[in-house]
Amino acid sequence: MEQKAEPEPGAKTARSLPPGAFWAFLLLLAVVFAGAYAVGRAVGPVAPGMHGPGVTSDSPSRDADMPMEHGGGH
Repeated sequence: MEQKAEPEPGAKTARSLPPGAFWAFLLLLAVVFAGAYAVGRAVGPVAPGMHGPGVTSDSPSRDADMPMEHGGGH
């Protein structure tokens, strides 16, 4: 007859937690994103005259003058 060992009550809760490497990876990911955000804020826009959404200027919009031909590559 086989005897099966009963798992200890604390053993099941230890297995349900993610491994430490998972938490280290999440921390590293958060640090990389925070660093990239900080560098992006310090550098500013990548093109002159580039503004975030919702920023308005006194000049009228010139989008109506631009043709909307996207495709073909000609």
